[in-house]
This record gives sequence, structure tokens and C-alpha cells, in this order.
Amino acid sequence: MKAFEYATALSTDSARELVAGHGAYLAGGNDLLGLLKEYLVPGPDILVNIKSLPGLNKIERGAKSWTIGALVTVGEIERDAEIGKVFPGLRDAAMEIASPQIRNVATVGGNLAQHSRCWYFRHRDTVCLKKNGDLCYARNSENRYHSLFTGNDCISPVVSSLATTFAALDATAVVLRDGKETRMSMAELYQKAWKEVTAHNSLNPGDLILKVEIPTARGRSAYLQVSDKHAFDWALVSCAAAAEAAGGKLKSPRVALGSISPVPHQVEAANQFLDGKTLDDATASKAADMILAGATPLEDNGYKVPLAHALIRRTLLKLKGEA
Repeated sequence: MKAFEYATALSTDSARELVAGHGAYLAGGNDLLGLLKEYLVPGPDILVNIKSLPGLNKIERGAKSWTIGALVTVGEIERDAEIGKVFPGLRDAAMEIASPQIRNVATVGGNLAQHSRCWYFRHRDTVCLKKNGDLCYARNSENRYHSLFTGNDCISPVVSSLATTFAALDATAVVLRDGKETRMSMAELYQKAWKEVTAHNSLNPGDLILKVEIPTARGRSAYLQVSDKHAFDWALVSCAAAAEAAGGKLKSPRVALGSISPVPHQVEAANQFLDGKTLDDATASKAADMILAGATPLEDNGYKVPLAHALIRRTLLKLKGEA
């Protein structure tokens, strides 16, 4: 690991000044320290501890929206009884992340900003497209865990369980950029990764996720994932759904898939199709067909298509307690 300076920031302005484009923010450190130890990212000149930044470790509850600070841990989301009532899908997503020990350290901001889990990117001796190489090795080699949809030659998917659920809840990330607060939907937070092979998200050097704002309008939410192992494993496919319920019918529904695209995968036409519908198996299956239209499976990941289809149907039916 390259030598670096270390500093603790006591304000967001000082944190931004200390990082200054040549440093890195440190909170839980679960992803960052591994990247540095394996020389997978250029070593920063300075690590800036942000765990003492005021206000970013709070959950603020309102009638129309909640705010979850970027330093709130995944474990806190898992254990918050009120989150379980207001945003059950978010609670369920948090429960699926890693192990209890990691959830007690991992932060919301870190989960959203984590880098690719592609094994070619993570191999220190492989210079793939994401590391400014000339080839996406996964395309013509082992691609069991990779994307069904992508806008560029890299097929590494987003793996943040929280991002998938936040997308279904229509949440907004508030990012400190150039000294100003910038609001991004989950699609916008990852859009750069859809377009550019070297990007993991849309954050620029020095950008800092401050919080996530979640509207409370969608009173029903659900999250499911399928993994190789029952616990402590990345999702092969994840699905989140959220909606209002009026007279037994869905209102303003949102469905998002994770681990199949560089962004949380949503299809607006499917959301519009579900709007005003009474959920049954046929309706949920039709929505799944629409969401997965255009999928481009590779040699080893074609299994994700029927898996995602079943997961969409089950997650939607879970909104009404029938999955």
C-alpha cells in the first residue's frame, strides 16, 4: 500500500479542502482499504476521516420525506423499527448486506459509492477496461455474475442493494460537489457508469455523498434477492418494488433490479403499465416481461433472465402479501 497522510475532518468544507482531488474519504472503509491494499486504484496522498462530520449520522423523520445521513450504518437501518414499518423494503435490503459485523461498520454513503465487484477488475494483475486497459475480459470469458444490460463495453453491474431499493422508493442522493449541494436520482448517481467504461458511478473526485432523501408517499415496499449462498453473499439478481396502494390498486409504482446493469435497472413503461392495476400473477408476469425486454445475456449469465423474471413477480406480489 502506498504511504499516505491521514486527517480527521470536522466539517464538510474542511473535508472537501483536505481531499482536494488527490485524496479519498474514509468512513467504514470496507471497500476502500481493500482497493488500496490490492493497488486497484491510484493511492491517495491523504485519507480524510469523515466519521466526525456533524449531522451525517442522523435519521430525520418527516411526514412527507425522511433523510438518512451518509454516515448512518447499514446495521442501524436494519435495526430501526420505524424504518421496518415505513420502508420495509429498505430494511430487508439492509439485512441482506454482508455480515452483521460489516453492517455495523458499513455506511449508506459507502454502500452507494462502492466500486465494481467484477473479478477481473478486482484481480491486481489484470488490466481490464475499467482499469484503462484495452479489453473487457468478462465478455469472452467467465461472466456468470455480469450485466444483462449495459451502455458501453464494460459489463460490470452495480451491486449496491441500497441503491436498488432507493431507486424503487424514488429517493434522491444529496452530493456535495464544488462546495454546493447537488441532488441526484439513483439513475443519475450511476448514469456515468452506463456511458463510460472506467466509471463506477457519477461521482467526481472530491464529491461527497451527504444524505439520501426518501419520500414517504409509497407506503408499501419490498425487496428480494437471490444469491449463491443463503447469507453473506452478493446478489446474483436483486429486485425492489414500491408503490402507494389505493382501493386495492397500485399507484405510482416503481420496480428496480440490481446486479444486472451498471445502473439500477428500471423501465418506465413497466411502471406505467402497473399504475392503477390490481396485482395478480398475470399482471406481475407481464410487468416482468416488459422490464426484461432487450436483455442481452452472455454465455454464462443467461440464467439471470428467468431468475429476474421470477424475482420481479415475487417482489410485486409481496407488496400485497402473496409472494
